[in-house]
Amino acid sequence: MFGTVSTGSGPKTWTFGPISVEWYGAGAGATVTDVVAPSHPSASDTARPAPGPPSASARRAVRGGIMGNYVDQFDIFLPIIALAPAAAHLYGTENMVTNAGLIFIATLVGRPLGAAVFGSLADRIGRSRTTQITIAGVALTTLLIAAVPAHGLLGAGTLLLIVALRFLGGIFIGGGYTAAVPLAMEWAPPRRRGLVSGLIMWMSPWANASIAALVFVLLGALGADRYADWGWRVPFLLGGLMALGLLVYYRRYVVDTSPTDAPVPARPRHPLREILFGAYRKQLWQVFVLMSGMWLFTNMAVAVLSGQLKTSDSLDDQRVAFTMFVATAASAVTMAACGQLSTLVGRRRFFVAFGLAAAVLAPVLYLAVFRQGAGPGLVLLVAGLHVVTVSVYGPVGAYLTERFPAAVRSSGYGVAYSLSIVLPALYPYYLPPLQGLLGQYGAVAALLALAGALVAVGAAAGPRVSTRHPLR
Repeated sequence: MFGTVSTGSGPKTWTFGPISVEWYGAGAGATVTDVVAPSHPSASDTARPAPGPPSASARRAVRGGIMGNYVDQFDIFLPIIALAPAAAHLYGTENMVTNAGLIFIATLVGRPLGAAVFGSLADRIGRSRTTQITIAGVALTTLLIAAVPAHGLLGAGTLLLIVALRFLGGIFIGGGYTAAVPLAMEWAPPRRRGLVSGLIMWMSPWANASIAALVFVLLGALGADRYADWGWRVPFLLGGLMALGLLVYYRRYVVDTSPTDAPVPARPRHPLREILFGAYRKQLWQVFVLMSGMWLFTNMAVAVLSGQLKTSDSLDDQRVAFTMFVATAASAVTMAACGQLSTLVGRRRFFVAFGLAAAVLAPVLYLAVFRQGAGPGLVLLVAGLHVVTVSVYGPVGAYLTERFPAAVRSSGYGVAYSLSIVLPALYPYYLPPLQGLLGQYGAVAALLALAGALVAVGAAAGPRVSTRHPLR
């Protein structure tokens, strides 16, 4: 589940699917600083696992970050995909679209709040301990949703209960990546930080594809009626159990403490205040612009495109699902590659170049999709659109971690990543008026161009960040 690690003298390699990450220990002639550079303040060592050799601690933290993001993303996509076939059974037949939207909004609102609360906590008491708290919360809220009574028993209370649990779950999800991803980046070797970021971020499309495949299998095995009656609970049960397994892993293997004698930076009493109003506010708003462009890419190239393909006369639901699956797989691979590429060329240069290229290519590919009939050509065009848009997420974990110092790193990472979701997610309100002006497809093409411009401008406004030195 967490990959395999080679043994013996010399460089050690952790293999995860088609990707191998090389970790250099003393046997390769490297020093400890080649392997690990966590420098953020840690909590007391009481009840913590033994750190072990630096290379081992690094591998454990990186595995935790990768699998933790998979669990988080799995939980994020669950209500969107798994509850859709059971909507009438759970919410009643009236206002099903509105009710589903309430569940999405509840999660959306909870994530920035969780990032603010738990990011500050991670900066003060340690990232590993905070990750454990948030994972436990994700597990609990997800399992409780699996046990929610149906509409026939509670009526409107079923919807209200799911909305409340999704709000709480969103808080814990927002806090989870706020602590776990910076921790993995702090342990990662500097020359591999971009690749590790790509491996963490590519878990989002794989989580989405996993849920879609699971729901597809369950619907085929159980039928629509039994799935709506109880089958939808299976994905939530699985999500909760995965979170519990991750909690055990963090408690037993992942530590904050640095094996070096590097000085521990002073901890601010109010990291969130420093991020929003203090010395680091300029960094926050710079990465906010960058991330807003990325989330706009996601909404236009994934959510809106999927809906428009479903309304196309030439595609049925099965073909749309296959097309989006191929595109998701393609973007996952290129996402990991983009993470490593950003280390080779520099993060700022990568984002500026990617944003400018996407501002031109994404609208062209998007418009070409709707001039292409069903067939392999359409699949390739949609996959190409995903590659030139959502692949940009590859270096994000590394870049946001590098933009903030250790004392406020989780607060900066979490707020920048989560707060920037909100405006792009409000597209159902501003896209229709824009379509009235520019047409159904022209409006989306324009927003894709805007997304690329935001990525480029946001990156250009920031400084060059260190990609080959330990984090401080």
